[in-house]
Amino acid sequence: MLNRPRVVLLSLVYCLSLTACNVSSPSTTELTTMTDSHPAESAASTEQPQVDETQPLAGRQLAEATFGGGCFWCVEAVFLQLQGVEKVESGYSGGTVENPTYDLVCSGLTGHAEVCQITYDPAQVSYDELLEVFWKTHDPTTLNRQGADTGTQYRSVIFYHNAQQKELA
Repeated sequence: MLNRPRVVLLSLVYCLSLTACNVSSPSTTELTTMTDSHPAESAASTEQPQVDETQPLAGRQLAEATFGGGCFWCVEAVFLQLQGVEKVESGYSGGTVENPTYDLVCSGLTGHAEVCQITYDPAQVSYDELLEVFWKTHDPTTLNRQGADTGTQYRSVIFYHNAQQKELA
């Protein structure tokens, strides 16, 4: 499904202002996840973070954050490195077409952005810390572009899940 190679970003590269970001509620649209794997995935981008086996899963309260900062494979690779992040799911959000394909999203006609939905343990990593990583790993002032990736699907966007996330974003 993905015909062109992508670069996997593994380090924090930008620390820029917050001026060009979109902040939206996920209630306007649900995350449409990518089910196909990326053809050039690195081992780092496919490994899930280590779970603290000493704390039972049932006793933990996990939360979600949804960010779009360019290519979702790049965003995914960065957030998978963080302690406290349990899962990162790449997909599309913010558009008007249900279950869009990669080609449809790339057409710019669906309104979707490439995003990652991050499931995390707030006892190990805070939403503020996730935001800090988000802001420092892409250029939110570049409209509809991150590096060589160009199009509305690469815009900087935050989909909040509650009032506190909206306020912090």
